[in-house]
Amino acid sequence: MFILFLIYAMIILFIFNALTHKFCVKMELETLKQNKVFRVINVMVVILLVCSYVRVLNAMI
Repeated sequence: MFILFLIYAMIILFIFNALTHKFCVKMELETLKQNKVFRVINVMVVILLVCSYVRVLNAMI
């Protein structure tokens, strides 16, 4: 289960990073602002993924 969730998490992070990159290019953000945007979005997505993993584990018990 852990390996499958890791693969799922990597795919989700890749998709969100691709969408964030398109957003930054479209908005013509500076490099410094792009780094901040990527950091915030990645942290939020990782928190959501960890919460969903814990929820799945609790549902299985």
